[in-house]
Amino acid sequence: MSFQHGLKPSDVLKNRELMDIFKIGISGGMRKSTYANALIIISDHTKSIYDDRWVGDVFHYTGMGLEGPQSLDYKQNKTLNNSNREGTTTTLYLFEVFQKGQYIYQGEVYLADEPYTETQPDKNGTPRKVYVFPLKLMDGQEKVLISKNAVESKEQIQEKEAKKLNDDELKKRTSYAPSKPGSRNVTTNGYERNAYVSEYAKRRANGICQLCEEPAPFKTKKGDPYLETHHIVWLANGGEDSIENTVALCANCHRKMHSLNLEQDVQKLKIIAVQD
Repeated sequence: MSFQHGLKPSDVLKNRELMDIFKIGISGGMRKSTYANALIIISDHTKSIYDDRWVGDVFHYTGMGLEGPQSLDYKQNKTLNNSNREGTTTTLYLFEVFQKGQYIYQGEVYLADEPYTETQPDKNGTPRKVYVFPLKLMDGQEKVLISKNAVESKEQIQEKEAKKLNDDELKKRTSYAPSKPGSRNVTTNGYERNAYVSEYAKRRANGICQLCEEPAPFKTKKGDPYLETHHIVWLANGGEDSIENTVALCANCHRKMHSLNLEQDVQKLKIIAVQD
């Protein structure tokens, strides 16, 4: 008989409630519950260490280990990696956090494929190898509808972190960004744009619209030139969220691109975006 937790997808718990239900520890992205024979997987988007994201119906979850290269034999990485092996009965429960202290239950998941490696910065900003676990919701479950405000709060956290980096650190961070953006169902299907790519594109433009080549028409309250980032090949059309596909435009040119998207403008921006 499986563990009866009484939760429904979209239920919001506090950390203490999570601890009480599953009899788990107070912290950690993966917490093993001997009581429930389960692994509680928590993707906390209020922290900027890991780059977890939904791509289609697969949740790409970064393993444990804040510093140095990760290992599949390390603590709960091993538990998760072995979760679909024959004879293993560990149940996986996924939670996401968009606002501090609010754990949104997504549902029961399973390891849908072998974990793969990619490069992400550790807590010190040093590039290292991490393991990413492709997770899927069990059959019959759908992704929880997340409010647009929750997704935007995640992006705002990233934007604040991006502002703190110098130019070299920012460019290095863009090289770790996955080119395929995360997506999820909000009020409409929204794309989670990488704040580090956006910030780098604006700095590269140096206050000049990259289409009309005129200075930004005004400045923000902080005194920065106001430009908007634009994906040359739109994300909705399969474009990458990368510095090679992102430029900074004045508001007029941005509207022009979304209204007309003239081929000569597209080609001009493609050439500019690959220059450094």
